Amino acid sequence: MPAERGGRRETQRPRRAHRAGPARHRGLTRPEADPVPTEDEHNSSLAGSVQRTARGPTLAAMTDVLRRGRASLAFGFFVQGVAFALLVTRIPAMQDRYGVSDGLLPVFLAAVPILAGVGSVTTERLVRRIRPSRLLRWSQPVVLLALLGVGAGDQVAELAVVLGVFGLSVGMLDASMNMLGVSLQRAYGRSIMLSFHAAYSLGGILGASLAWVGAHEELTLWMSYLPVVVVLLPAVLVGSRWYVDGEVEREEAGETKGVAFRLLLPLCLVMTFAYIGDSTVSNWSAKYVKDVLGGSEQLATVPYNVYMVTTLVGRAVGDLGVRRFGAVAVVRLGALVAAGGFVVVAVAPGAWVGMLGFTLLGIGLCVLVPQTFAAAGRLFPGASDAAVARLNIFNYVGFLVGSPLVGALGETWSYRGAMLVPMALVLVTTVYARSFASGGDRYGGGHERPRTVDVGRGSNGL
Repeated sequence: MPAERGGRRETQRPRRAHRAGPARHRGLTRPEADPVPTEDEHNSSLAGSVQRTARGPTLAAMTDVLRRGRASLAFGFFVQGVAFALLVTRIPAMQDRYGVSDGLLPVFLAAVPILAGVGSVTTERLVRRIRPSRLLRWSQPVVLLALLGVGAGDQVAELAVVLGVFGLSVGMLDASMNMLGVSLQRAYGRSIMLSFHAAYSLGGILGASLAWVGAHEELTLWMSYLPVVVVLLPAVLVGSRWYVDGEVEREEAGETKGVAFRLLLPLCLVMTFAYIGDSTVSNWSAKYVKDVLGGSEQLATVPYNVYMVTTLVGRAVGDLGVRRFGAVAVVRLGALVAAGGFVVVAVAPGAWVGMLGFTLLGIGLCVLVPQTFAAAGRLFPGASDAAVARLNIFNYVGFLVGSPLVGALGETWSYRGAMLVPMALVLVTTVYARSFASGGDRYGGGHERPRTVDVGRGSNGL
């Protein structure tokens, strides 16, 4: 009997192995030795996802993980676009609510990007110990709550505190969002960065539209912001469960030591010039059309909307151009188109010709910022988080410099002549275009990477 039972056990083992083999191959069951994933693993790294599926169907599992991560991050970009547009487009209402004078208002407006730069620097240090996905998961709700706080107070001191919180959290949010975007693009092995910024542009259009409705209906800031925050806050908390951190090859000397500012400087200049151009359009387009080109007050509201729409369209299709022609060609073309847009605006005889210039500006400038972040990730593959955080600071530098620069030139010289300054700065981007091709991840133009991705210690096909 013992021998017989032993024999039965001998015959049962191959049978169990035979049943388990095809199931593993089809991905129907998880091997018994695999750990049960915890709730926190929804927010895990790509390497962790590979390890959990190392004995299973890695191709299907990785594709699913990346798709969820990409969709959730795009939604995060979208929400940030909505929140930022709601803040900046209701500045007159904010000024009336808190009694902020015209002399004090520039101080508040300058404080936000300065504190955002501080938040970006802080993020560079925090990501040494905390995943970027976690920083993004908790900074985005803070931004939304700070936005709600702007509409809830009635004292200047309260506004100062709330805007301070908004600025710091926006800096952390922008840095961590682009860190995840860069790492996801590396995992995909093809250009997808522009699609994230397209989602941001779409959110900006929606936010500006909601702000217009609030102003038209004479809603208070609180009533304008409350429904948006009530809808978006739980949505981003749920969506953040699927953020994906891409593993980078950390250098032995440490992450931040792998970033040579001398190599990063050309990208920093491009980022600054791009945002000088962007802030010129956002801050001066309405005044330029009305006072210089002789347009009506209603027509003066159109250029920025045209710019936003063309930015969205350009970013929505821009990744296809990068994959086909390469980042260098797309950046050069974008800089040339943007420079042409500034020339058209400067020499336009009337408002409608000026509209053509602002259309060209949207198409040209829209590719520069996303591709600059992507280039930083390729330039420093072992320290991409630190490179993105440092590069993100120059986003705010351009924003701070652009509007006062054009305003000062317009008052002391002429607004037509002032438009030639951002034109010249954007043209400088063509000189630095080769920086966008550094490293082995040159997407498009015959340089498309194979559909495989190095993740952590292993490699999986996508």
